[in-house]
Amino acid sequence: MIRIAAFMFMAACTGYGFYAFAQGRPDARPTVVSVGSSSSNGISFAWLYDATERTVYVCRVGAAADSLDCKAKTTLP
Repeated sequence: MIRIAAFMFMAACTGYGFYAFAQGRPDARPTVVSVGSSSSNGISFAWLYDATERTVYVCRVGAAADSLDCKAKTTLP
């Protein structure tokens, strides 16, 4: 009787261990994803999507490549 109870207890602990391990997995999504880029007259643009904040950013680099300007364009619902 004790062996059966011990086996049932160990099976329950193992099942809970698998459940707890599955719930604690880290989020593997990238935080910022490049949506696209373009270039015109020496000015480059890049659009980025931030999945954690659900925001789209546009970044602009001038011809001198020394100034980087990024602004949030919109927040998705």
